[in-house]
This record gives sequence, structure tokens and C-alpha cells, in this order.
Amino acid sequence: MNQKGGVGKTTTSVNLSAALAMSGKRVLLIDMDPQAHATLHLGVNTESGDKNTIYDVLVDDVSLASAKTVINDNLHLIGSDLDLAAAEMELSGVVGRELILRDKLKEDNESYDYLIIDCPPSLGVLTLNALVSVEEAFIPMQPHFLALHGLTKLLQTIQLINKRLNPKLRVSGVIMCMYDGNARLTSEVTGDVEEFFRVQHGGSTPWSDARIFNTHIRKNVRLAEAPSFGNDIFTYDSKCPGAIDYLALAEEVMNCEK
Repeated sequence: MNQKGGVGKTTTSVNLSAALAMSGKRVLLIDMDPQAHATLHLGVNTESGDKNTIYDVLVDDVSLASAKTVINDNLHLIGSDLDLAAAEMELSGVVGRELILRDKLKEDNESYDYLIIDCPPSLGVLTLNALVSVEEAFIPMQPHFLALHGLTKLLQTIQLINKRLNPKLRVSGVIMCMYDGNARLTSEVTGDVEEFFRVQHGGSTPWSDARIFNTHIRKNVRLAEAPSFGNDIFTYDSKCPGAIDYLALAEEVMNCEK
């Protein structure tokens, strides 16, 4: 999650999910963004209306199972569409609206190793549902000043949700995306973020054990091209730097569990 757009949330959600699935892990990816970019990225079309989406799960009380699309044996998707933009208003009078997704996940009988949720660039009821349902938040960041500027606000939101709705929630890591190792600003911003989390280490906040992943997702035009073909980066170009980086990130994520 990150309330700033264009920092690599969807690209990371899709390609990290695909990399984990390639590594033999069973993964459920949920597209919680009304723009439905993760859904489109994987070549799934929900515009016909003949397939349930996360909107139907949240608003019309359908099961998760009825909204799943099988991408491959290890990767399942619950897609989104533009209707989800109306969910904020339609759920405004529903008691416990921020707990709907959590309860639906508890009812689901399918077993997964990883649940990954692509959040919208906002802090409304959709993002709340995601944060109440999980134990870890990954923050993709582009190493620019404005991305750094919004980090404090984002952490305050996570702390509030940890205190009031989900005491298990923590920030487990920051993923540097669109990384240009030759740019001085890149190293300066990365250094500032590393120093911030180093000072916070061992405290009582939900981000006291957060890390910046060693894998930086390099700028790579192939990552931008893959969605237009409805493919993850491994299907589109398994040898490009973007594919190499996301495989390395998946390995780091799996090692975090050991």
C-alpha cells in the first residue's frame, strides 16, 4: 500500500504474486483498486459483468470462491472493476463495513501460502478492509522526495488501524521501485528511509521491525509493457531485469518466514 500513485504497487503486487507462484507457493491476489489494473495486468476482463468481482464480495455478500479466477495452478485472482469505486458510498451506512473482507476470508475454505492485496492510492474503506484482513503491509516506494514526504502520514494510518482494529498489523518492509542506481537522489532518499527505520528499530510501533528489502526493482521498460499484453513479467520476458528483480524479491519474502 501507499497513498501515492505511480510508485509500483500494482506492478509489485502482480509480479511478486507470480514469482511466489512460480516458486511453488499457492497465492491469492485480490485487486482492491477500482482502476482494476492488477486484473488487467493478468489479462482478465471483468467488463462484461458475467464474472463476480471484489465489488460483489463486499457489497452483494457473495463468496470469495464465486469471484475467483484461476490464473494458473498456484495463482488465483479476485478481480476488480470500475463498480468498486461506488463501494465507498454504498457501504457508508453498513455497520462493520471495514471488517467485511476479513470475515469473507475466514469463511473461505481454500488454503493459500500467501494472500496479496493490491490497494488503491487512497486511505478509504477499501484500504481499511485490506489492512484489517492482513498481518503485514509492504510499502512500495519510488525513491523521490514526494514519495518520502507521504511516508509519515501512511505510518500514522497504519498505527491507528493497529491500535483500533487489527493489533497484528505491522509494516514488514519497504520495496524500492523504479530504482536508478546512478541517480544521486535515489541514494539520498534510500539512505534517509534506511536511517528512519534504523532509529525506529526495537520500538513499540507497528514498523519497529520494518526493513528495506535488499532487492531494488530497477527501472525497466519491460515492466511497463507487460500489462498491455495481459501478462506478468515472467510470461512476457523472463530474462529481463524486471523478472530477475521480482524473483529475487520473492526469495527475500520467503526467507522472511524462515
